[in-house]
Amino acid sequence: MKTSLNRMADRAERKSAFFGGDMKALILSADKFEDSELLFPYYRLKEVGVEVVVASLRRGAIKGIHGYEVVADKTLDEVDPSDYAILVLPGGKAPALLRKEQKALEIARYFSARNKPIAAICHGPQILISAGLLEGRRATCYKTVAAELKRAGALYEDREVVVDSNLVTSRQPSDFPAFMREMMKQLGL
Repeated sequence: MKTSLNRMADRAERKSAFFGGDMKALILSADKFEDSELLFPYYRLKEVGVEVVVASLRRGAIKGIHGYEVVADKTLDEVDPSDYAILVLPGGKAPALLRKEQKALEIARYFSARNKPIAAICHGPQILISAGLLEGRRATCYKTVAAELKRAGALYEDREVVVDSNLVTSRQPSDFPAFMREMMKQLGL
């Protein structure tokens, strides 16, 4: 008897064939990321057979706010966004660094222009703000970013998850169940 996890892994395999090989997810982050906001999507995607690549300002270890380390597989400059099915933008203080990097903004714009899924939580939408991608879009974020989101022309909603076409946004770690459910739906999983 197959468990729901086995069924999700089977769907991930079928989707991989659709994407022309292994399905890949791209996580953009840097030092001072919110640990759970990077690690939860990372392991959830891996659990169903999605290859997860972390890209940052440099290769090697990046450290979260609470001390967890994650290895950045690539630099931003090494990323070819066409290789990935989804872009994940965790929060913490990392988005404040990444939003200053032209390559991070170009990656976000690539996903948006092709209607490829983007999942951003907490401060992650700051990258989308700097990329000019939220005007007229429904979105949410951590409460301290809400005013900036509104100034960028987003239609702010204070809800655990907001889905606007290919864009999935959430406020904080307590929103993980809804965030992950909608993120996985974007991939057909």
